[in-house]
Amino acid sequence: MMHKMQNPHDIHITVYGIPACTSVKKARAWLDEHGLPYRFHDFKKQGVPPERLDAWLHAVGWEKLLNRQGTTWRKLDPAVQASVHDMASARALMLAQPSIIKRPVIEWQQNDQMHISVGFVPELWQQWHEPS
Repeated sequence: MMHKMQNPHDIHITVYGIPACTSVKKARAWLDEHGLPYRFHDFKKQGVPPERLDAWLHAVGWEKLLNRQGTTWRKLDPAVQASVHDMASARALMLAQPSIIKRPVIEWQQNDQMHISVGFVPELWQQWHEPS
């Protein structure tokens, strides 16, 4: 049986967000500047894949993923805001209103390891790109 050898330096990056978002634009520019190819997933056009959301929630926690500083959160009725008190309630809101998710969410898969980041964190991506 032949096994295809996998390049140990294969990097698969997916950027999740909204094209007009400043942080998403900065992240995409950073990846372009570093010659790192990526796939872009547009929340507005493609929605939020529930299985990916679950992975992010478990990796970083709902509090970090929920953007309470954004316009979408501020425009919510106070009763809706108050109803978000745990992972299940945050998940339901994020699926219903993807703009409430802090952006960008980046999945960086390399050497069978999956890294997940939230927000514009180039210092973290640099560590992943050039592991010591």
